[in-house]
Amino acid sequence: MSAIATAAALALPLSFCRSSKNNSKKPRCFFGVSQAIRGGFRVFAIIGENSDFVERKSPWTTLFDVEDPRSKVPTNKGKFLDVNQALEVARYDIQYCDWKARQDVLTIMLLHEKVVEVLNPLAREFKSIGTLKKDLAELQEELAVAHNQVHISESRVSAALDKLAYMETLVNDKILQDAKILESYSLPSTPSTSSAQFRDTMKSSKQSRRGLDVSGPVQPYSANLKNFWYPVAFSADLKDDTMVPMDCFEEPWVLFRGKDGKPGCVQNTCAHRACPLHLGTVNEGRIQCPYHGWEYSTDGNCEKMPSTKKLHAKIRALPCLEQEGMIWIWPGEDPPAANLPSLLPPSGFQIHAEIVMELPVEHGLLLDNLLDLAHAPFTHTSTFAKGWSVPSLVKFLTPASGMQGYWDPYPIDMEFRPPCMVLSTIGISKPGKLEGQSTRECSTHLHQLHVCLPSSRQKTRLLYRMSLDFAPILKHIPFMQYLWIHFAEKVLNEDLRLVIGQQERMLNGANIWNMPVSYDKLGVRYRLWRDSVEQGSNQSPFSKST
Repeated sequence: MSAIATAAALALPLSFCRSSKNNSKKPRCFFGVSQAIRGGFRVFAIIGENSDFVERKSPWTTLFDVEDPRSKVPTNKGKFLDVNQALEVARYDIQYCDWKARQDVLTIMLLHEKVVEVLNPLAREFKSIGTLKKDLAELQEELAVAHNQVHISESRVSAALDKLAYMETLVNDKILQDAKILESYSLPSTPSTSSAQFRDTMKSSKQSRRGLDVSGPVQPYSANLKNFWYPVAFSADLKDDTMVPMDCFEEPWVLFRGKDGKPGCVQNTCAHRACPLHLGTVNEGRIQCPYHGWEYSTDGNCEKMPSTKKLHAKIRALPCLEQEGMIWIWPGEDPPAANLPSLLPPSGFQIHAEIVMELPVEHGLLLDNLLDLAHAPFTHTSTFAKGWSVPSLVKFLTPASGMQGYWDPYPIDMEFRPPCMVLSTIGISKPGKLEGQSTRECSTHLHQLHVCLPSSRQKTRLLYRMSLDFAPILKHIPFMQYLWIHFAEKVLNEDLRLVIGQQERMLNGANIWNMPVSYDKLGVRYRLWRDSVEQGSNQSPFSKST
């Protein structure tokens, strides 16, 4: 409906009149709108001299001359609907939302015509300034109400489309379920066995719709989950003479720069006596073991062995690249992908803080938390969500084939970027209080990047980058970095006490995704994507065909 509203706004009915003091022989032109009988309308133009009326049809007439579909909705009150009947009701719902949105746009057009009428030069000759101001104030209030109604109608259309996509999924599930049942009937079995199979099929179908099963100890990571590029450090933290130790998928690694200044990632274990290499030093682009001085290059080869005859020794090294201020590694066995994804903030933003933290939670639990905004007015009451009102309904609006979208009513856009990144843009003109306002309507914004590297099954390495599209002077204030770190830790601690509690109960068998609701959409999609990858699927579960 935004396209309809824009197009209609460009074709607003206007009234122009030349004063009789000018050349009276020049044609006089009027444009107007008349209300039709059944919710539609027609546009007419009067062109000619001395009030010669000529009616002209407008191409916008058919856009609004749409019949109210409510009279055609099938009557099903008090009846149980099958999936096809429910799908038909959902389609009529969308038609009604479309009709209502057109009426709202028409209301705005008629109000604009009234504004032009008030401002008409001839009208001003007969009205005082006070009267004109009063009329304009009243019309502005009516216009504000009408514009808000258009926004509500757009939201209804979006919600109806989501519902239609969901109903289509149910229909597809029903078709597959019926096919499976037919297959079970074709097998030689007793009637009691067929009934048991039918009950099991229905039971499993209901369970799959009711929730996800994320319970018990975290299983060993699938090799398929390792076949991605993972950001592991910020470039600014890796100097020529420093090392950055970190864990990835329960293996210890260490980052350092070689002779050419390019980063390398090698196993953080000496081939000689298994001493941690990060306890040593970087010597001429090689990492030196602190135990006996063996030195390794970025490809893992041991190039120096003091006090003994040099032997062939090598430790494992991972593909390692640097891009856009971040160090990336490829921990998988498959050949690395050709390109790295971009994680830079949008144009117009400046990076103000880059923070790394080690957290005692499994990375999936942390991603679940970051992809959920509905918890903010309850969890973050002493930080960024202080004073937020609790809306009656929180929705995450997203296309059927994507893992990104925007929150309603909060002005926040969010995206899950495989394999472990969350990007969000927040409109900070009173966030949490702007019912239905999008980020585009906010003048200032905060952009965040969260990278949740799976260090182990109960530990996450978090990389956090914060960017602003305002107040560039903050970058030059001394010790500002420490203030950002303090605030980030305070926000994170509000989440950690809850997520750590979740983890304890999950390890004891509780299902942390027992009952998903509508605002859990993005977190559920992350879990389904992860399950799909771990099972070896080459296709996203949210392709356009699903």
